[in-house]
Amino acid sequence: MSKFKGKKVLVVGFGVSGVAVARYMAKQGAKVTVTDLKQRADLNDAVNACADLKIEYELGKHNSKTFTTSELIVVSPGVPTNIKPLDEAREANVPITNEVDLAAQALKEPLICVTGTNGKTTTTTLIGEMFKADGRKPYVGGNIGKPLIDKATDEVEGDVVVAEASSFQLELIEKLVPAVAVFTNLEEDHLDRYGMMDNYINAKKRLLKCCDRNSFVVLNRDCPIVSRFADETGGKVIWFTKQDPMTQGGDFAERFVGCYYKAATRQVIGKFTGKEEVYDISQLRLFGDHNRENLMAAICAARSVGVSPKAIQDVISTFKGVPHRLEFIRKKDGVYFFNDSKGTNVQSVSRALSAFSNNPIVLIMGGKDKGMEFSPLVPLVQKRCKMLILLGEAKEKINRSLGDFADTFLVGTFEEAVLLAFQKSRSGDIILLSPGCASYDMFRNFEERGEYFKKLVAQL
Repeated sequence: MSKFKGKKVLVVGFGVSGVAVARYMAKQGAKVTVTDLKQRADLNDAVNACADLKIEYELGKHNSKTFTTSELIVVSPGVPTNIKPLDEAREANVPITNEVDLAAQALKEPLICVTGTNGKTTTTTLIGEMFKADGRKPYVGGNIGKPLIDKATDEVEGDVVVAEASSFQLELIEKLVPAVAVFTNLEEDHLDRYGMMDNYINAKKRLLKCCDRNSFVVLNRDCPIVSRFADETGGKVIWFTKQDPMTQGGDFAERFVGCYYKAATRQVIGKFTGKEEVYDISQLRLFGDHNRENLMAAICAARSVGVSPKAIQDVISTFKGVPHRLEFIRKKDGVYFFNDSKGTNVQSVSRALSAFSNNPIVLIMGGKDKGMEFSPLVPLVQKRCKMLILLGEAKEKINRSLGDFADTFLVGTFEEAVLLAFQKSRSGDIILLSPGCASYDMFRNFEERGEYFKKLVAQL
């Protein structure tokens, strides 16, 4: 019998994650109530997705009594964990969890969990593809699009689970124990939610604290924040780095397990079993240094759980990339169009600009501000961009930081941005959408923004 049968469960937030939790709990026999500040008319799709199940709804507001009288509260990632009704529930000793932690308890398969500021989706997707190439059946989900709890609800086939995890999804985890935890990098992001960088880092570190001595912990040696995690975990540390560890000397060189990039020969060298492994990345179709980091992180995760070097090499030679991450769209009249709609923070824009070495760039930026400073982009904008086209809520703020360092235009719509970019470009230019902001001022998510950009480019 399910441990949730007859239990009063409150689901807070009715997005993709909330729908998945509500469905899971209802099928477990729980007495499910859903609460969301949005009105019912704004949540029709979500309500219809649960129409076949017995669920109570409190929409348009939160009722404190429902929070304090529930036996379990499951919070969706988009809901801040410091809202007053949740504080009242804590005072009433109501257990509070989230979908990822709930799913981890229900999963029987080993869990590979990927987090970081940038590169999560590409790394997660690469790991999934490596498992497939090795004849395994991965379930790839989490922040990448499919809730993890769906695997348990629908009993989806899979012998390993590969999950992308955002900081929002890690804030409440306690019982998740990953077979492999991957930290791609940590850079400034989501300060609109966390206020301080330390709070953001601490949310990410919850995954580190969930690792036990049997967990493999994959760390970026070149990221100052992430590299320090090695001293804070009892798990088995595996490194990836763009520097040859032998040149770093001392204990690190002797104890090195992981992989590094050899630029002169365009190879990744792996050291996992005492025997050196060589991966040829000359056929890799991903742009930029950051994607070499993502690839190395994926190799480390896959090798730690026994994926064969041959399967990994097959993926390196055939992987075409992930939509909305420096995705090449088309070439028209000598102009190249790239969609980096997932570039929602300053560091991701920096990585996108650095991925192109010679061609002049027309950069389309803007969206909903996440509380970040754009001034760190000044040197790259000066060096790489012939033009900035700014739109969305944050356009004035970006203009104040960057507008003096390239020809800059402020526009009202995406249609204007794309048309102006094309009109002002010349053969050999790159038109790059890398917003450096969230999408919520104009779109439901970064995917919708990227798809709309691709549609407008196709119509030129």
